[in-house]
Amino acid sequence: MPENTGNIAPLAWRRYVEETLRRRKAEGLTQKDHSALAGVSHPTMAAFERGESTLTLAKALDILRVVGLVDEPNEGDTQTRFVREAFERWRNLVAPLPLDCPARFPNGWVRFDYWLEGDLKTPELPAFERLLEEAVVRKTGWPPFWLPTREASQPVEVDGLIECWLAPKSEEIARGFNDPAHCDFWRAAPSAHLFLIRGFQEDGAETFPAGTIFDTTLPLWRMGEVLLHAAKLASLLRKNADTAVTVYFRATFTGLRGRVLRPWASPLSDRFIEGHAASSDEAVLETRFSANDIERRLAEHLHPLMTSLYERFGVTGLSLKRVDEEVQRLLSSRINEERRPRN
Repeated sequence: MPENTGNIAPLAWRRYVEETLRRRKAEGLTQKDHSALAGVSHPTMAAFERGESTLTLAKALDILRVVGLVDEPNEGDTQTRFVREAFERWRNLVAPLPLDCPARFPNGWVRFDYWLEGDLKTPELPAFERLLEEAVVRKTGWPPFWLPTREASQPVEVDGLIECWLAPKSEEIARGFNDPAHCDFWRAAPSAHLFLIRGFQEDGAETFPAGTIFDTTLPLWRMGEVLLHAAKLASLLRKNADTAVTVYFRATFTGLRGRVLRPWASPLSDRFIEGHAASSDEAVLETRFSANDIERRLAEHLHPLMTSLYERFGVTGLSLKRVDEEVQRLLSSRINEERRPRN
């Protein structure tokens, strides 16, 4: 072993694990909370706390950052802090609600976050809010990052960010929808960092119990919508038409264990796939690519993400052709102005 002639002490891994555990408990975080804030799976979090050293350095750093054990001032770390603070803000908003309230997503949730890298404008908040409105992609009746117009649910400015929470129905708030899939919370920063969390549409159905079904096509549509939103926002923020912009994207699904993969949203589609009950509870899907060709290559971008997600349900061999067929359905979809969501 080379002699240590520098001023950096060897990494005491066990001490870092113990200190992480101490700080997690001091902050009142459960192991599951910590894994969600770090963007890693619950089993990965458990392995870390057991002191296993087989984790990748990237995952270990994500876990350490949550409790302030990493000082790393780079763009990726900026997104990590942004996501952590957004998730904590959502937790604080839903904390007073009953445990079974749909807005708490008691059976699981999906979280999307992305950030853009390139020669981009950083507009003032009022101008940025207008750009967010322009960037909404209306492929379904409930698009991601849409801006409600009713006073009770309009986006607000919080700490230099645009924030929107579709709070559940109450005596003060009248809403047309009150299920997990329509209680979004999202945040957006003018520096092109975005975060969205929502519950599963399947959990609002009345024909089967919540937490039992995971739809075959909805994840593709939801991730596709977010990627199209990223492409559109990139086009609005880039300083020049030929500016290269990179999208860093992540999707986190929780509450998967025990759910069965079924074609619920499009039961008559000839492209449906069925799978077994998921044995793992979470899926964290990450990728990056050029914003300039997202729509043209959307199927190529989504294929590895959907392949990884389906594997949780025992489905392998997903073809690019199947993904592309569903992507074409998404791209050809249009929502009329009168069908736009109202809240």
